Amino acid sequence: MAINQVKTGWQVDIQPGGRSGKRVKKTFKTKAEAIAWDRYVQAKTQESSDWVPPKKDTRYLRELVESWYQYHGVELNDGLRRKRLLLTMCDSMGNPKAETFSTEQFAHYRIKRIEAGIKPNTLNREHAYLRAVFNENIRLGNWKKANPLSQLRAFKIQEQELSYLTLPQIQKLLKRLELSTNPHVMLITKVCLATGSRWGEAEALRISQVKNGLIQYVNTKSTKARSIPISRDLESQLTEHHKTHKNGQRIFSSAYSAFREALEQASLKLSEGQLTHILRHSFASHFMINGGNIIALQKILGHSSLAMTMRYAHLSPEHLQETLSLNPLAKLHSGSSLHD
Repeated sequence: MAINQVKTGWQVDIQPGGRSGKRVKKTFKTKAEAIAWDRYVQAKTQESSDWVPPKKDTRYLRELVESWYQYHGVELNDGLRRKRLLLTMCDSMGNPKAETFSTEQFAHYRIKRIEAGIKPNTLNREHAYLRAVFNENIRLGNWKKANPLSQLRAFKIQEQELSYLTLPQIQKLLKRLELSTNPHVMLITKVCLATGSRWGEAEALRISQVKNGLIQYVNTKSTKARSIPISRDLESQLTEHHKTHKNGQRIFSSAYSAFREALEQASLKLSEGQLTHILRHSFASHFMINGGNIIALQKILGHSSLAMTMRYAHLSPEHLQETLSLNPLAKLHSGSSLHD
């Protein structure tokens, strides 16, 4: 392809970006004009990527995960755990080239996982993690194409009723914990029940986090610190426990297994997948049952979204009480006039 004489003048027919680049044709009255335009286009090819075909991206999916971790994941509390999961996912899908990775490929991976008995909720989490890898690389300018998982729908999860421990069940559990040989399990449980903390947050408490009638939770799942009031009695117990066990700055040592054992001995049946988290649910549930404010509960639990906290709203004694007086049957019974 070059400059050729045609019936209407001189035609430029070139692919300045190479064989796979954009092909351009243009006809001029004189050969001099054709040569000048050809040189202009060749010069523009060096300046602009519009004329040059994009280079093939030879990276594999694992490399995008590593890039995500290096520039973003390393800052997350669960970044390393998430990275390991993502790399396992990549290997399960054959670690495809990132450029060829598609929605269909991930959808097929999900089907295989479902057939293997993996729960949809787990797969939704994996979907969100991998989608975030592409999103972060796009933000970094490290991925120029669209996110292949942006249009894939997550599985719809049927919301389950939250279970919590009643007061008699809590008393039964605490009696079992009194018999435990683990010196930390009882007090960790009390902290969870008194403040709504996650087990890991309570178990990792340092004495510097307990002062002036407050427990300050830091390095939390939401990354936001929060301060929760506690009774003087509980504060004293924590202070004395720290002095007695001399565990550096840490107040407690591991007690997870001891809690599981006590729970089994108390014969308390929990919803599938719950163990120590039942304490957090119990705090939130009793908080609302006793007339607590849903906004206050969001702050106590450290939820980033009120939607997460709203699942406890139905336990409030005032929840939807208007239905008693505003439904049409109630109006009929109250003798209100009828209208066509």
